Amino acid sequence: MIIVTGSNGFIGSNLIRQLNIENETDIIAVDDHSNSGLRSNIKDCKISKFTSIDNFLSDVLSGEYNDKDIEAIFHQGACSDTMEWDYEFLLKNNFNYSKTLLEFSEKRKIPFIYASSASVYGNGKIFKEKKENENPINLYAYSKYLFDQLVRKKLRDKESQIVGMRYFNVYGPNEQHKKNMASVAYHLHQQLKASNQVRLFEGTDGFRDGEQERDFIYVDDIVKVNMWFLKNPHVSGIFNVGTGRSQTFKDVAQAVIDWNKTGEIKYIPFPKKLIGSYQSYTQADISALREAGYNEEFLNVQDGVKHYLDKLTKWPSNDYR
Repeated sequence: MIIVTGSNGFIGSNLIRQLNIENETDIIAVDDHSNSGLRSNIKDCKISKFTSIDNFLSDVLSGEYNDKDIEAIFHQGACSDTMEWDYEFLLKNNFNYSKTLLEFSEKRKIPFIYASSASVYGNGKIFKEKKENENPINLYAYSKYLFDQLVRKKLRDKESQIVGMRYFNVYGPNEQHKKNMASVAYHLHQQLKASNQVRLFEGTDGFRDGEQERDFIYVDDIVKVNMWFLKNPHVSGIFNVGTGRSQTFKDVAQAVIDWNKTGEIKYIPFPKKLIGSYQSYTQADISALREAGYNEEFLNVQDGVKHYLDKLTKWPSNDYR
């Protein structure tokens, strides 16, 4: 069996869909299944068991899974709100839960593939998987940074696969439930439908209006990397997962406008509450991923946004798959 935490969320649900395509159906889906908005993301997936994170961890600690054949753990679950400032909440959800699962996987020698974040680099300019480049600027990023440091220690004496993936700016189907944390592509498309305008921040950190840059990566590419690690259990480490190139927010806006064949850009003041905790530039250094053997190409913003919006309108009932 395969365990997927955060199963009902953005990346977890897309990952389960791909596992099903590859005939993997003995899947334990770990998430808050009482949330109907999240549950709809996996309503047509083939899954063998649904459980909450607390029940799952209780079963793990009591030895419920000791006699079960577990092929891998995909740990995608976390609080991903970069504006969350409850330290105890983040420590519990993004560090303690992860630590328990990591220790379980080590004991059983189960491949452990988990979601980290490019937010650990903060407002730095070098996005290479080295500690000296890491400077988290919000508590979400710090929680991810803490767990990555624990993993680094574990990697020295690992006996089974441990993989951390530092996701850059992911966009694609099944993210609508994330609300404020949904991708800029999703928000701009909704804005355009409502007002025929898309809103971008005015310039900040030396960037001109709308020209802050991020490494935007389509969720299908994220899933491909996850699946590659599953099929290459000899590969361990912490890896950047982005396209390897930055593009401007204006590029995303223009891709949304081009797809809709209408719309204009409006620039709005940069929010004071984000000053000092906002990444105006990211670009993944994916040399470690390439050296590990992953050689698939990544979609650029223009192609990825088109693919995404094609799906958004194909399923107008909000079943965006």
